[in-house]
Amino acid sequence: MQLPLTGVGATEAHARLLVDSYRKWTGKELLEIVPGKRLSEQLYQADIVILSHGTETDPVLNYGNQKGLGLWEMEWEAFTSTPSRLTAEKMERAERDRFFEAVTSNGYVDNYTGIRISSTGRRFYILHATVWNLVDVSGSYLGQAATFSEYRYL
Repeated sequence: MQLPLTGVGATEAHARLLVDSYRKWTGKELLEIVPGKRLSEQLYQADIVILSHGTETDPVLNYGNQKGLGLWEMEWEAFTSTPSRLTAEKMERAERDRFFEAVTSNGYVDNYTGIRISSTGRRFYILHATVWNLVDVSGSYLGQAATFSEYRYL
């Protein structure tokens, strides 16, 4: 299921899901929240990459903040219709799949490093990423998310 991120309510709900799930698994805050400013705006404008995918058989990206959209060189519509496996080169996908299975089992994995590819074929190495499961207040699994601030182009 891909979350419909249209409208302020859905956008805020997804932002809350990202932040609350991150805190649940890591015990840390995803970013310093500024009171009085919409959470979705803060995540979208954050100086770290934040992205997520849903629970489809072939999970589709359902969120990318401004930094992530720029790194993958995509507009929102293209990004949120892309299967997340396509963000990795073909030879890296098996490794990526094993990694996401570990995240599913453990709730999150910290300090992940891997090679990704933008929509234009530009390759980059992500460093020290945290990937975590998205779960609602009842514990239902809703997908996975990732964040990182360090990357370098290859």
